[in-house]
Amino acid sequence: MTTKKETAHTKRKKNIRLAVVLTLLLTAALVVVFVLVSPKDETYKPGEEIEGLTDDLGRELPEDHPKVTFTDVTAETGIGFKHFHGQRSTQLPEDMGPGAAWGDYNNDGFEDLFIANFSGPLDMTEEEAANSPARCVLYRNNGDGTFAEAAEEAGLDIRGSYNSAAWCDYNRDGRLDILITALGKNRLFTNNGNGTFKEETDQSGIGTFRGYWAGVNWGDFNNDGWPDIYITGYVRYAPQDPGQKSLQVNAEVPVSLNPSSFKPERNLLFRNNKDGSFTEMAAEAGVANEQGRSLAAVWVDINHDGQQDLYVANDVSDNVLYLNQGDGTFEDVSHAALVADYRGAMGIAVADWDNDTDLDMFITHWIAQENALYNNMAAQVEPQENLQPRFMDQADRYGLGQIALDYIGFGTSFLDFDNDGRTDIFVANGSTFQQRDSVHLLVPMKDQLFWNRSSDEGYFDVSRVSGDYFRTEQVGRGSAHADFDNDGDLDLVVVNNCGGAVLLRNDGGNTSGWLQVRLKGKESNPEGIGALLRLYAGGTVQTRSVGAQGSYFSQHTLTEHFGLGKGQAIDSLSIVWPSGARQTIKDLELNTRYMIEESGLTTEIE
Repeated sequence: MTTKKETAHTKRKKNIRLAVVLTLLLTAALVVVFVLVSPKDETYKPGEEIEGLTDDLGRELPEDHPKVTFTDVTAETGIGFKHFHGQRSTQLPEDMGPGAAWGDYNNDGFEDLFIANFSGPLDMTEEEAANSPARCVLYRNNGDGTFAEAAEEAGLDIRGSYNSAAWCDYNRDGRLDILITALGKNRLFTNNGNGTFKEETDQSGIGTFRGYWAGVNWGDFNNDGWPDIYITGYVRYAPQDPGQKSLQVNAEVPVSLNPSSFKPERNLLFRNNKDGSFTEMAAEAGVANEQGRSLAAVWVDINHDGQQDLYVANDVSDNVLYLNQGDGTFEDVSHAALVADYRGAMGIAVADWDNDTDLDMFITHWIAQENALYNNMAAQVEPQENLQPRFMDQADRYGLGQIALDYIGFGTSFLDFDNDGRTDIFVANGSTFQQRDSVHLLVPMKDQLFWNRSSDEGYFDVSRVSGDYFRTEQVGRGSAHADFDNDGDLDLVVVNNCGGAVLLRNDGGNTSGWLQVRLKGKESNPEGIGALLRLYAGGTVQTRSVGAQGSYFSQHTLTEHFGLGKGQAIDSLSIVWPSGARQTIKDLELNTRYMIEESGLTTEIE
């Protein structure tokens, strides 16, 4: 006879078997549904769009996006630059440049353009290098929308392994001088004031140091009115066998192209001695960054204490934020500030993107690493004495992170290309991988343009509606913005590795109001580098720090540009000079360029 206990046990077993069967059936049904709705090819291919991941974070482009076109006017303006001559020998230094620098070297009110060049493969002979057509170029702006190549007459048609350049009036004579970085010896040229330059490399002490030098930035770290120099060192380069392979993102790459194959190079800080010479003091000041493979840096007063700080972008090394202590030394606050990022960092841009009165940073990165938008959190906390900087990477939140996964970003900038009062972002992209079928060439990529719709919604990729150029692919490296035709909107130059320079004219940005400001220091340095500007208009505050943009191997114009939208009046402009002097200027007119002197004189520039 079956007991009640046995009957209950049998019933429980049947229930368990039924539950297992139902679970298996449900699992099988889910598998069938997944197979039916999944893409047939489940292998991700670089460049393809995956909804919600790499498409554009599912962000539909709003209908009110700016109707601005960037037109390629390279040929019609007379720019014929070509980077590199011959075939790459698969060595790292060949692939990192070039860079460009905007500056009005002849003081005629129009921005001129210098582009650094790499003469050719590192295995070329001295004779081949001396005769290479790939040389540094200087394009003098004719003021009519065209340029004349003037490097030879100016004494700047140099050949060699050059990477970047930056303009500054280091000797305070009212004329822009230029420093050019190199694999080997950096070079400094002083402006003679008659369209020519005199080399002062050795006399100044700049040429004492040999190495692999990347970016260069002028800044006045001790606020004595005389511009100082910070130069980033990349790696301690020595020729490598390109036949040996290393693994990067599951791809075999020659060790000769892998920065991790080389020890880091130190960075250099040159203090201006006010007599035409400089003293190197990076180690003494605490900014040598000996463990970083540095590519770019910016001088910027990140905590608004009147002292210029340093942010350094390192490749496969921690980025570093140095706070200026005001006594000739700097403190490393990278980890406390949450910006000690160990990624492949290349380019830097600095601006107050959300108009909350503190300065934020945008960093371009290597493939599969996303770009970073470091949002300055100072405006979100109560004011405190000696408050340490704090940042939060919010690139994903504002449409700038995952959309960059398939790209390798280099040159970049915050620029208000549509003059709506909010800073947009440009990124020059280009691979460091060689093409599989043509290993002497690098893989090209499309550049990206991001429109800032608001501080709540963030950025939208408007590349596809901003001109035919954005449908082409290049091996992008340096980029810089300036209003080269003085029409009230910002234009772009992009320089490509083993390719040409592309000049992109902004067509349509000046349909909204604008203001441009150039500073002239007296007690402060001549260009007012490091000055903090705040423009009050339309109920918002736009904040700028002169010379703080950075880019990659490149220099933007030192003229500060403000977009003002439609129908906005300017309330006032406040300036905090590096010397500590303060000015508030009213009665500024829309659509006007001004020269503002530290002495108080404000002059309209015709």
